[in-house]
Amino acid sequence: MNKSKYVQLYEYFLKEIQNKSLVPGDKLPPEKEIMEKYNFSRDTVRKTLNLLVQEGYIEKARGKLATVIEKKQLNFPISKIKSFKELNSHLSTKTYVENFEIEKNNPEIMKKLNLENNEEYFKIVRIREIENEKIIIDKDFFNRKYVEKLSLKAAQNSIYDFLENELNLKIGYCKKEITVKNATEEDTRLLDMSSYNMVVIVESFTFLESGELFQYTESRHRPDKFKFIGHAMREKEWK
Repeated sequence: MNKSKYVQLYEYFLKEIQNKSLVPGDKLPPEKEIMEKYNFSRDTVRKTLNLLVQEGYIEKARGKLATVIEKKQLNFPISKIKSFKELNSHLSTKTYVENFEIEKNNPEIMKKLNLENNEEYFKIVRIREIENEKIIIDKDFFNRKYVEKLSLKAAQNSIYDFLENELNLKIGYCKKEITVKNATEEDTRLLDMSSYNMVVIVESFTFLESGELFQYTESRHRPDKFKFIGHAMREKEWK
């Protein structure tokens, strides 16, 4: 099957980047010049450039030439339980608390946390900035049966540090589910989405060592910045 024209053009530029013919800081030709050189339509060229942006190879802004950038991705371990602070201690980061409140009787969250009517939970929404870009929304929900108190200061710093060292909770294990969905209006408003229209969503269900589910998290990531990694072992079948 023949490849689409924009895919062919994408693969050409990708090869140029990978073999170092184009390096970070280099400018791509203007759209009109690319159109004339390869006899492609404006729509084809723009699809190609948008794909290169989405894959993290170039950046472009209105009125400026597309520029090759250093492709950097952060490892996101799916087989470990680590706080944002622990994962990114080597980077320049900031946390902005968008919402901090006590709620009850939201059917969706009640189902996620296995709550009964009128059982309360903390709802905390935080925006994570890494290297001057807002690229994660963390929505955390804590069952108040196990997390009786939380502070704004802990939310701004490290909730897990507060839970383990102030409340003496023993965090045990976690179940994670990863999906990719269209970005919402909220994602676009709170994150530096650039030209991306999708987010990677990691849902986490975290349990205490004693087996109680105490936390549900929905973490929404801009798709270009992360590699989701884990370790797997082959199970031997004994005959």
